[in-house]
Amino acid sequence: MINKKSLIMIASIACFTACIGDFWVTFVLGGYKPGYSQLRNTMSLLGVTASPVSGIISLWWIILGLLIILFAFGFSKAFGYHKRPVQVATWLMITYGLGEGLGSGIFKDDIVNSMTTLSGNIHEILGGIGTAAILILPFIVKIIIPRATNPGFHTLSLVVFILGLVFLAMFLFRLIPYESNDLMLYKGLWQRLFILDYYIYLIVIAVIMIKKQHINNIISK
Repeated sequence: MINKKSLIMIASIACFTACIGDFWVTFVLGGYKPGYSQLRNTMSLLGVTASPVSGIISLWWIILGLLIILFAFGFSKAFGYHKRPVQVATWLMITYGLGEGLGSGIFKDDIVNSMTTLSGNIHEILGGIGTAAILILPFIVKIIIPRATNPGFHTLSLVVFILGLVFLAMFLFRLIPYESNDLMLYKGLWQRLFILDYYIYLIVIAVIMIKKQHINNIISK
């Protein structure tokens, strides 16, 4: 049976691995797909059936989802799952892991004859649900870690949400059917900035979890 201290540390390492690894894996694999642009193409394009790195990136996304879910369990242990805000935040993280992680890995964003396949539709729906979950996460976590105990984190939560909203809006501009829409050309950039914004936030939470557990260990001695 893993004790609380070990679980929190393992969960935090899982968070670091997921957040840093996601950027590293997609950057490296992007170089193996002919014509792929990190700025202009979405990450999902790496996982389509026709992609030469489809199998590898799909496996990584499944691993990513599991790592995020593991982090969610560690988070619930660190802050007390019996508290309602902690329960909500935990399930938001799990939802993100299931949607943007496992969902993206299992269901490919394929298009056949200019029509999105069933797999592609499921991919987009699950990804959208996961994105919505992570988007509102700061509003819940800033309740768990209030301004009185960590004013800097409270400010960070607001900044992360505002930036996330801006990057998401820029990313969604790709849905506007106008060829002159220059913002649409950089959908890969907006997606990556959105993810970077929230990955930094998750890493900060992981660091706070480690510090909190360290303080508790000192007090208990």
